[in-house]
Amino acid sequence: MKSSVFDEPLEAAMRHARGHLASIDTAPVGARADAATLRRRLSGPLGAAGVPAAQVVDDLAAGVAGGLHLTNSGRFFPWVIGGALPAALAADWLTSAWDQNAHNYAVSPAAAIVEEIAGGWLKEILGLPASASFAFATGCQMAHVTGLAAARHGVLARAGWDVEKEGLYGAPPIHVVSSAHAHGTIDRALRMLGMGTKHWTRIPVDDRGQLPPAALEQALASRHGAPAIVVLNAGDVNSGAFDDFTALIPIASRHAAWVHVDGAFGLWAAASPNYRHLLAGAEAADSWTTDGHKWLNVPFDSGFAFVKHPQAHAGALGMRFSYITYDSDVRDQSDWNPEFSRRARGFATYAALRELGRDGVCAMIERGCEHARAIVRGIGKLPGAQVLWEPVINQGLVRFPDPRAGATPQEHDAHNDAVISRINAAGEAFFSGTMWRGQRAMRVSVSNWRTDARDVERTVAAVAAALRQEIQVHGADC
Repeated sequence: MKSSVFDEPLEAAMRHARGHLASIDTAPVGARADAATLRRRLSGPLGAAGVPAAQVVDDLAAGVAGGLHLTNSGRFFPWVIGGALPAALAADWLTSAWDQNAHNYAVSPAAAIVEEIAGGWLKEILGLPASASFAFATGCQMAHVTGLAAARHGVLARAGWDVEKEGLYGAPPIHVVSSAHAHGTIDRALRMLGMGTKHWTRIPVDDRGQLPPAALEQALASRHGAPAIVVLNAGDVNSGAFDDFTALIPIASRHAAWVHVDGAFGLWAAASPNYRHLLAGAEAADSWTTDGHKWLNVPFDSGFAFVKHPQAHAGALGMRFSYITYDSDVRDQSDWNPEFSRRARGFATYAALRELGRDGVCAMIERGCEHARAIVRGIGKLPGAQVLWEPVINQGLVRFPDPRAGATPQEHDAHNDAVISRINAAGEAFFSGTMWRGQRAMRVSVSNWRTDARDVERTVAAVAAALRQEIQVHGADC
């Protein structure tokens, strides 16, 4: 067989990829190379002459060594990040080799059909209306932009305003209401869509981390019939708390408000009979978002938006060009997505869903919840640790207070972060800190399909070792 110019660089890439994946259980979970080291290895003047492709791949792999977190490790817990499933990873490699622009059916027929099928499967698994439109975006940030663009279209159309034609110049102000725990991507989406944050009311949550119904009623009543969007949480980023959809969505409906559900990871609870009660009533919302690169464990980047009202969705984003062929018998992705040229994300999602099946998705969600709970409980039993929030699903919070008598709040926070740093430096597991109710805490976020009981044991042991070492460093008075 005649050799291809792609053979050597792809073989080099395969070799490095296999080496990386083979190290997952033994290498430090957190990156070790600092910025100065990475710059020294990778920077320099761009030469006039090119470099052979295989050498470029080898040099790149050597240059980034130690600068990669093992996000596909079963002991990577700082953020809600999954690790690519085998079929999803392989499909993503093929996606790059196929090099398709998933703009619409005419540009890539297979990409369009695969996305159409995968979108239908997702709606079924997530318990969403079969008639809902959908978009495959880069992540929940652009999924929020998509859903809230449809919301903007919908609420202003009801007010007699054509926002796509007139813009927001002179438009009725849109009031947005959410809990104070709304994710920062909502803030950015509102700014990107020109709605700003001046008319955004963020209501303090109750002890369960939920938006209180009476407060929502008051906030919507005070707008005197102006267009409104309500943003609800399906899984708070720190606690995993869910808003009470059965109580809140009817209130929003009475006030003709559009309901947008941020389910970046929590929407996947619908796949499990043991956890889908957390989403009771959420199917009555108007739009929903979630990520694929979180709990579905497909490679970055992958986010999904779903809209109950396809006309508002297409009205906000649809665009046609005379030089592109369109087909009325198939779904053209460009009618639903914010991007023009875009990666064919449907291939990896299709592969992940085929590899898992409905039962596999369910089992993966339930394992993540069980392991998150086991890690939080295990750490909570250690001397010098306390549980702040036991997981509702896959997110929990623990804290390491300063054991010295009379320690100040600032000293407690500093000690907490020092323990986290010590855990991460050891390399056995990786965590991140957060602010929770005015104090520093450590997040426990379990989204990776690889996490198993042995990873739980290793993680709790690593935290125990870090606590012992921190006490030894600070002396007997600790």
